[in-house]
Amino acid sequence: MKTIKYFGLALALMSLNISCNDDFLERQPLDKISDANYWKTTNDLKLYVNSLYDRNDLLAREDGWGSIGPYGWDADNGSDTEVRYIYNTRMNAEKTIADDNDGWGTDDWAALRSINYFLDHYKTVEAVTSFDAVKQYVGEALFFRAGFYFTKLKNYGDLPWAETTVGMDSEVLKAARIPRNQIVENILADLDKAVDYLPSGKGGWTGRLTKETAMALQSRIALYEGTWEKYHAADNFRPAVNKSQQFLEKAAAVSGQLIALSESTGYPALDNVGVENGYRDLFNQENYSTSKEVMFWRKYEAGAVNSIWDRYSANGAGRGATKNLVDSYLKADGTPVAAGYDDSSLQKIVENRDPRLGQTIQINDKKHYRWDKASPIIYFTAPAFDGWDSEESCPTGYQIYKGHNFRYADARAAGQGLQALIYFRYGEVLLNYAEAKAELGTINQSDLDKSINKLRGRVGMPGLTTGVAKDPNFEFSTLTAIIQAVRRERKVELACEGFRVDDIFRWAAAGELIVGKEPVGAKKAYWVGFKFADYLPEATPDLSRQAKFDERVASLETDAKGYIRIFKKTLNGGTQGFKFKVDRDYLMPIPTNQLTLNTNLKQNPGW
Repeated sequence: MKTIKYFGLALALMSLNISCNDDFLERQPLDKISDANYWKTTNDLKLYVNSLYDRNDLLAREDGWGSIGPYGWDADNGSDTEVRYIYNTRMNAEKTIADDNDGWGTDDWAALRSINYFLDHYKTVEAVTSFDAVKQYVGEALFFRAGFYFTKLKNYGDLPWAETTVGMDSEVLKAARIPRNQIVENILADLDKAVDYLPSGKGGWTGRLTKETAMALQSRIALYEGTWEKYHAADNFRPAVNKSQQFLEKAAAVSGQLIALSESTGYPALDNVGVENGYRDLFNQENYSTSKEVMFWRKYEAGAVNSIWDRYSANGAGRGATKNLVDSYLKADGTPVAAGYDDSSLQKIVENRDPRLGQTIQINDKKHYRWDKASPIIYFTAPAFDGWDSEESCPTGYQIYKGHNFRYADARAAGQGLQALIYFRYGEVLLNYAEAKAELGTINQSDLDKSINKLRGRVGMPGLTTGVAKDPNFEFSTLTAIIQAVRRERKVELACEGFRVDDIFRWAAAGELIVGKEPVGAKKAYWVGFKFADYLPEATPDLSRQAKFDERVASLETDAKGYIRIFKKTLNGGTQGFKFKVDRDYLMPIPTNQLTLNTNLKQNPGW
């Protein structure tokens, strides 16, 4: 496609409603950088790209609310698997069109300007060194541009595209948006270069991007767009030219190449295979420098940029898993749970089940910790209902254990959180490969054995076969059994890591999984009359929770079967479930002022 010259903050410039602003145009992406005294050495490039690593809009930093996955705190909020104590308003069709900014304003395009400014200037250094000397930093910038555009694509679909910084006379200021699959082709082309330019991570952790990380991002984006175009092919969000096959083939190819690298070199690879609680401990570390599975992550330093998650995870962090997620885990023999299985207590729920369930939610069995360095050790006893409507609560009764770092005597103080943030892990790549192959209709037993069955084998679960039978717990009535089995595996392996909403959207599945549905949690009856003193007769901090706990439990609403209705009093009167509009809400609206400034932009469907 034609490269549009001079973009960067083009739309941001327009959003200021100015004809000229010399001060704004003269701003540099980094403080005090001057072309006259910069762009001379490879260290200049390194320092510049370092600033991209520190951008919260490119890599979540967790200096606000954090998460254990790559998409930030609220990424799974409003899905069918995880909710917060307040419902997700977008899932209830409450989003409105903003007058200005709201994802399309000045600050929202600043990262792209900084990236493209670098790509316009690195050749000054290359001219006095060599491309080999600068290519790592070029690869990093291209990776960040791909990630930036992917985020924008998920929000808005069609986009403007730019490969250089912008001038006020750029044609893009009045141009129509480019079709989404052309944007994805450009993204994947950037990542092809990044894969070529970046060093392998096999040599050891450096804190910088690697070839394998770029391949993982490629597989994520290609799978997203391939399935989006396949499952939105007949609705308002279909592209003019469907390229689903092309993107699914790319997803299968690049993830397959990573698998081949793993088989030939040993990197990347799964961690903690066959280790007791190994799945649990994959997500609660402060340092992944020796990990073969976690390919890219953020390390924290007390008093500098810190993790928030490990301050609140012991008390629910204001969220909880749903019964829908809990029911999705198979039995230990690989067969589905029967309707009406015994879930009268947390202990019963995990009996004879996929071990990942008991390593994802807290169980009051004196094996699940709150703080194991306390004296005596403080074990989980009950979900944090008593936190009420706060970040120190669990609204569902299924409190999330996955990602809780229990290796302290109590909660970390503000500014002292150290739990690392995972951006990319090899387990996701294995799932991307299996799903792409299943969607292409080419998956075979060998494919399953080197992808999903590696994940199952880590926790001692039986392998999946291509001859898997349909079962009554499958979520989609029209899909093949193998696609449904692969989707279920993704649901449980990546639970609470921030992928589920993206998955629902790219599968065009909100109509089946969200609309009219009201999430429920655990059975209330188990907690009525629960006494901390009976469970832990020795004096512990839990004993002080009793009065608040009893008050909250008494107020919990339930459905006809006794399961906790989290939003009965707040979500549409408790009678209609979510009102997500499938002809509108898969994409965000363009702010009104942007449509006025550029009449060729056009609004997204349904808005």
